[in-house]
Amino acid sequence: MEKIGIFCSASDSIDRIYFEKTAELGEWMGKEGKTLVYGGSNMGLMECIAQAVKQNGGTIIGVVPTKLEEAGRASNLLDKTIRTIGLSDRKDTMVALSDILVALPGGIGTMDEIFHTLAEASLGYHAKKVILYNINGFYDHLREMLEIFRQRHFIKSPLEHRLLATRDFEELKHLLQ
Repeated sequence: MEKIGIFCSASDSIDRIYFEKTAELGEWMGKEGKTLVYGGSNMGLMECIAQAVKQNGGTIIGVVPTKLEEAGRASNLLDKTIRTIGLSDRKDTMVALSDILVALPGGIGTMDEIFHTLAEASLGYHAKKVILYNINGFYDHLREMLEIFRQRHFIKSPLEHRLLATRDFEELKHLLQ
């Protein structure tokens, strides 16, 4: 997996553990020569992972929506900038460019990206997987909710083929090899 898409928070007001684990992932990606594909923001975990990848020799592709750029919130660390009109084409572009996608903790935008990717995979648009990096149990309740959906037959095919989860950085690295 050479191009790793990252979904994550643009908030600077979250617990430090999320920044520490994000930087650890970015450092590994850079040292391994991986390409970061992400939303291109200069805030929160987005800027954190970009800095770590860049400082360790990796390549960064930012998929930047017009509104983000107009607001001065695009990162200046990007090796390649792909401009999009809105969030829908941003998601489509990120998924198309990535070999696999990792969801770090995030808010509504991150949830949108996860479900957009899973919905497209369930319809056969692609076979890409999403890994929930479950730092500090962040995704525990989401995983419980998805299991309820599956038990009540709202999710037809097993999510294990498309959605993986780990709290362990060593396991995450193995899944990204």
